[in-house]
Amino acid sequence: MTNLDFKKASQRKAFGEALVELGKENPNVVVLAGDLASSTKTNVFEKAFPERHFNFGIAEENMMGAAAGLAISGKIVFASTFSVFATARAYDHVRQSIAYTRANVKIVATHAGITVGGDGATHQMAEDLALMMALPNFTVVVPADAVETKKAIKAAAAHQGPVYIRLGRTDFPVVTRPKDPFEIGKATVLRRGRDVTLIGTGIMVSVCLEAAEVLASHGISARVINMSTIKPMDQETIIKAARETGAVVTAEEHNVEMGMGSAIAMVLAEHRHVPMKRVGIPDVFGESGESDELMEKYGLTVDNIVDAARDVLKRKDKIRTLSQLKKRLKKMEAELDRERKKKGDGGEDGGERKNRKHRRGRKR
Repeated sequence: MTNLDFKKASQRKAFGEALVELGKENPNVVVLAGDLASSTKTNVFEKAFPERHFNFGIAEENMMGAAAGLAISGKIVFASTFSVFATARAYDHVRQSIAYTRANVKIVATHAGITVGGDGATHQMAEDLALMMALPNFTVVVPADAVETKKAIKAAAAHQGPVYIRLGRTDFPVVTRPKDPFEIGKATVLRRGRDVTLIGTGIMVSVCLEAAEVLASHGISARVINMSTIKPMDQETIIKAARETGAVVTAEEHNVEMGMGSAIAMVLAEHRHVPMKRVGIPDVFGESGESDELMEKYGLTVDNIVDAARDVLKRKDKIRTLSQLKKRLKKMEAELDRERKKKGDGGEDGGERKNRKHRRGRKR
């Protein structure tokens, strides 16, 4: 247990509110739904601007094609449905009609990850980030909470080009403040620390903050970073944290293969080699259950992050010990070299060289 007491709020509700605010500001904002407006909360926009809300039914592929067409005609398009339908089902149309043409479409996918809960494996989309990060021209954003969701939606509207925004179904702990800055492509440091860096995205940001509290109670100072933009990734903040703390743990509600953690691992492999561990959903499909139960079952808890931090810290200590040993060996080698130079070539001292020269003279 920790001293943190986060309030929870709905990302979907924040999304709907942000859409209405954008609709009042800009008549070119239009919203597309896939027969799930009440679930994604785009129905709030529908009530305010019925002439700018279009329901395509359970035809997500068609919705993405229409989104591209509306964007090409000058509209700022928000297309929204569940994550599994927005990515897995409609991927070909997203790739060909939106990514390839750089259409100004904002795909806001709700019900991502395993916190969908009882809907089960068919609806628990844990591979969406891998799919969307691989698409050229796409920006990928995963807000940490409802407050940041509003900022992300408005930032996406101002951004020219396709954007994928990932939201959850369950209420998320609120870890950011309305006054906190938000910029696409920039991570934010929520807690400073010197021993290890915890990098979270989405709901796992709050879990990282709780883990940092537990680590602090054991004398370990953990830095916590909110990686709200997955692509383009804030390499500068990652490299700086790795250099200053020397160990990194990533945490995401996504398949541990090819998610945010894998992307950060590639950054560190190219720029800063430090011990690292990824916390995420194992490479399996999910199952039905309550959100908290599934988070526990698949290892997305405070304890999992704390254990991962201890693991990288052990490896960090080994590296430090080896580095110190290497320095001592170099110092010893330098001292031996100096001794050899004093004795001269072949390791002989001055007296032995004189005797050898004297013997050669007598033979002549």
